[in-house]
Amino acid sequence: MKKQYVEKMIFIFWIFMLGSLLGFVHENLLTTFRGHHILRKGLIYEPLIPVYGMGLVCFCWIFSKFKGNKKIKSIIMAFFASFLMGGLVEYIFSFLQEAIFGTISWDYSRYAHNILGRTSLYHCTIWGLMGLVFYIFIYPLIIKLKSYINNNWVKKLTILFAIILALDCTISCLACLRQSERRKAIVATNKMDEFLDRNYPDEMLEHIFNNARIPKR
Repeated sequence: MKKQYVEKMIFIFWIFMLGSLLGFVHENLLTTFRGHHILRKGLIYEPLIPVYGMGLVCFCWIFSKFKGNKKIKSIIMAFFASFLMGGLVEYIFSFLQEAIFGTISWDYSRYAHNILGRTSLYHCTIWGLMGLVFYIFIYPLIIKLKSYINNNWVKKLTILFAIILALDCTISCLACLRQSERRKAIVATNKMDEFLDRNYPDEMLEHIFNNARIPKR
């Protein structure tokens, strides 16, 4: 049972990493197509956007419940499950970002049928279509990759990347929390605050998280 649990966690980790990387590629291709020469990231150091990673993990969890990979019923269910789950993940991440850091990275208020600007009917539909493409073409390939999880080199690589991800997430969160404090004119009170102020100033964070802004509500 323990071995199966470890293998499942390794599989989930790499699904998250894949989704986060694909999200990074998607966002930057989108900004390039729109003529914006900026680099979008969700973490300070790694080329990852975690909301996409979490979305992909949720997609895989849902799709694992379906029977019959190419049956019409399963395809329809895949679309609507992705529609709902994608919108939910997007809403939760937006809510948590605003609650914790006081910023938002997207605002869909100008779209019809939006929910507090955090998600909308249009974006849920995009999530549904993305999930459908993933379910039909990519998910079967990912399932085949499960056979590699037992390899020792995969486990060692997972530990290495998990440590790197944890460090990046930690410093990214601490830097953004300290930035939120600076906006409230809270002065540094300890060595950690001074370290964050010195190494992660507002200019740097605004360049990295260039789509994060204070909500107007």
